[in-house]
Amino acid sequence: MQLLDTAHPDIKIIENKRFDDKRGWFSELYRSDDLILSLGRELNFVQSNLSSSGAGVLRGLHYQLPFAQGKLVRCLSGVIWDVAVDLRQSSPYFTKSFGTELSAVNGRQLWIPEGFAHGFVVLEAPALVLYQCTEIYHPECSHTLHYADPAISISWPVSPGKIILSSGDAAAPVLEELRSSGLLFA
Repeated sequence: MQLLDTAHPDIKIIENKRFDDKRGWFSELYRSDDLILSLGRELNFVQSNLSSSGAGVLRGLHYQLPFAQGKLVRCLSGVIWDVAVDLRQSSPYFTKSFGTELSAVNGRQLWIPEGFAHGFVVLEAPALVLYQCTEIYHPECSHTLHYADPAISISWPVSPGKIILSSGDAAAPVLEELRSSGLLFA
């Protein structure tokens, strides 16, 4: 496993070794001892989620408060643009976003720690996205930040007219509304 730094010091790209031969390939997706050594912290995944989405589908930007989830995200088929936004008001990176392409071909995973909103848009379908979470999902603690909020200025690689949203994601509040409601991390 190789841990790659990103423009945000708390978000990491994980590249797993792949062993190819005439039958195909093999890769270890998760090893707790490797991640503990690489991230300097123990991860306890308590829930795994799998989503299937078509081209142009944008899911997010989702987070939980107070039961924040760290997420290890991987795209098993298709291609996605995966994004995390720092919602920790005490962070020097508050409101900064980081995005990267995850695909079945590049095999990369993205580690997103607690305190971030997470979302992705599908570039090539069908996209199967697996994410392991460090906290159980609590629907009453689930929140969404609007994907097109100018305060976070994410450059999504899909034209706005081709983005497909759920009704909840389309009606999500912007950052200032979340702040005034006390729905951001300290």
